[in-house]
Amino acid sequence: MLFFTQCFGAVLDLIHLRFQHYKAKRVFSAAGQLVCVVNPTHSLKYAPTRCAAAQTSTEQGILPPCHHHETVHNPQLVPCTCPLFSCPWEGHLEVVVSHLRQTHRINILQGAEIVFLATDMHLPAPTDWIIMHSCLGHQFLLVLRKQEKYEGHPQFFATMMLIGTPTQADNFTYRLELNRNQRRLKWEATPRSVLECVDSVISDGDCLVLNTSLAQLFSDNGSLAIGIAITTSKVHSAEAEM
Repeated sequence: MLFFTQCFGAVLDLIHLRFQHYKAKRVFSAAGQLVCVVNPTHSLKYAPTRCAAAQTSTEQGILPPCHHHETVHNPQLVPCTCPLFSCPWEGHLEVVVSHLRQTHRINILQGAEIVFLATDMHLPAPTDWIIMHSCLGHQFLLVLRKQEKYEGHPQFFATMMLIGTPTQADNFTYRLELNRNQRRLKWEATPRSVLECVDSVISDGDCLVLNTSLAQLFSDNGSLAIGIAITTSKVHSAEAEM
């Protein structure tokens, strides 16, 4: 009976996942967009981390180790960019993608436009939904986080980070779009580099921010579909003409 119960539960989870994927494909297939169903993961790193320490150091006027890692570590190495865990891994920027896929099992989806379908939005904060997006010859990290910025008032924060340098990030523009029940909400901005720490981006509010009621307005049975599009930025060419 125990074996049967465990197997039956696994089958139900698989059916639920397939059903969510089918619904998303039905909604977005007209636009030719790829759909990736992303399950939530509770963040385990709400203890002092290097990124959190960097933010505190910045407030105190000290050079943050996230940006000036060479003060303590090898200048050719960067810390793990996964916002879920306090991971001690360090490596070259070129192998960050391999580390995220192999160690943290983060999926990667390719395509000019994709749909990020986050499930189980009702789970308590802090919770993260993460995926990598390969586009235009680069890899981007999309992070959706449910977090209580004010006690008792959870909010959803969505941002796109380039797995590259800040200079490279300035060459791109990303767009996040929510579209449901004849309502549409868009956020467009320049992605930040993963070297700048996801925590600081969320703390600054430089991302798509949704309160609980707004997230529920765009969600469907506890799942939130976010359309993602990345383009090359035209800002630099416009500035050159001026």
